Amino acid sequence: MEGIEVPSHFLCPISLQLMRDPVTVSTGITYDRENIEHWLFSCNNSTCPVTKQPLLQPIHVADIDHHHLTPNHTLRRLIQAWCTLNASYGIERIPTPKPPLDKSQILKLLDEANDDGPNSQLKCLQSLKSIASQSERNKKCLEAAGTIEFLALIVKNRSDSMAITEAAVELLFHLTKSSEKSLKSLVTSDGVIIDSLVRVLRCGNYQSRAYAIVLLKSILELADPIRVISVGSELFKEVVLVLRDRISQQASKAALKLLMETSPWGRNRIKAVEGGAVPVLIELLLDAPEKRACELTLVVLDQLCSCAEGRAELLRHGAGLAVVSKKILRVSHVGSYRAVRILSSVCRFSATSRVLQEMLQVGVVAKLCLVLQVDSSLKTKERAKEILKLHSRVWKNSTCIPAHLLSSYPSS
Repeated sequence: MEGIEVPSHFLCPISLQLMRDPVTVSTGITYDRENIEHWLFSCNNSTCPVTKQPLLQPIHVADIDHHHLTPNHTLRRLIQAWCTLNASYGIERIPTPKPPLDKSQILKLLDEANDDGPNSQLKCLQSLKSIASQSERNKKCLEAAGTIEFLALIVKNRSDSMAITEAAVELLFHLTKSSEKSLKSLVTSDGVIIDSLVRVLRCGNYQSRAYAIVLLKSILELADPIRVISVGSELFKEVVLVLRDRISQQASKAALKLLMETSPWGRNRIKAVEGGAVPVLIELLLDAPEKRACELTLVVLDQLCSCAEGRAELLRHGAGLAVVSKKILRVSHVGSYRAVRILSSVCRFSATSRVLQEMLQVGVVAKLCLVLQVDSSLKTKERAKEILKLHSRVWKNSTCIPAHLLSSYPSS
């Protein structure tokens, strides 16, 4: 604090900020509660930041003395007194902190929500959201008290109130986004949670749909392959609509990753194509998304073009071949390779006379020749060379290819 000398023992050793709730760890060092809990929970450390000695392990995640954080009341009163003495300098007195949350408080809240009607349940969810937003420790405490299971039950029961379902999905998102253990508890063998989240994609508002798509992506990443194979066509239809509606960048990336993880299994490629994925992916590429989103889009499009239905949809779109070709050498080595793979699938399995002429006219063949001349990955060059050799009789002497590129056309 400029112009005011702050006693060094009033400052947290981690952040060098004035302590608001000083607590002492098992090594005897005092920290501000918020800072040391961030060190322990968010950063997953188990040592004292100053001494580097291991801290005593907790008896239970929801215990009030988690990691044996003992309130230093004497230091807190000294800091409050110092604030009062320096009030004329604009220093506000720090409030006396409330006792940390414990498991019994959460259990009482959950019991009340189970006993009463929808209004009480919504009020409970709002209280839980407020508690979770305060600290990582509170999130751990909520998890230990069974809040994840409570929320999952609300979502699976398909409450008549979409507001209750949306509130439960939002809280599930915040409690599970950094905890694989919590996510695994949602991966149930009956798949009800997946179907329920698909319902949220269909009926929820934009925000709840964004939360639901991220949850679905995370759940299916951990799910058994049999569960992934058996997902219904409705899921793919709703995921495609998330992409089409451009809800948010995070939601779009989650939708692309979900398609990328699920498409290789069973008939999921066909389900995605039938859900309208290919034209939506092409429209995404036309809007020139940022690098990572563009790579993901090309990966998914490559997967879908490995089936006849996907290739047919690509060729049906007026800009399909042109936009894929345009992304070669403009995104990254990964993007170029995936784009060339898409063109390879078309050339090997769907190369009608009309398609081959279109590839000449929109510059696909010229771009493939350019790939052989510039600095690109060996895999991309080899795949481009294979395509050019495959249809050299049609393309090699075409006036559509500039002379400086035609010189690099591979011999048969």
